Amino acid sequence: MIEEMRVAVSRDADIVTARQLGRELAAKVGFVGSDLTLIATAISEVARNIISYADNGEILLGATSRDGREGLVVVAQDHGPGIPDIELAMRDGYSTGRSLGLGLPGARRLMDEFEIVSELGRGTTVTMRKWRR
Repeated sequence: MIEEMRVAVSRDADIVTARQLGRELAAKVGFVGSDLTLIATAISEVARNIISYADNGEILLGATSRDGREGLVVVAQDHGPGIPDIELAMRDGYSTGRSLGLGLPGARRLMDEFEIVSELGRGTTVTMRKWRR
């Protein structure tokens, strides 16, 4: 990673901070227009999940490159209860809370790469990447 930022996430204001910092870093990497909005929205979704399901965690934002391509990596991690069925959690409309169930699947659609690792009782890590076109 070229540049990295960490944002502690434990309240609604932290979602706004993570979103803004992610958008700023994405612009530095060279993203423009609607890609900035897609990245900010994906960050909001995973940050909201931290607050809704784990109470607190953090978002790591970093510039990255691979095979001559520049991009942004977003890692959302928490030490919450974990996700018992990741496949089910990734279905549109599924939620164990009071949401529409669009957060994780929506974030996956907005980014180019999406990986989720979760262990019951230990937490969840979501890693997303967006590559500059």
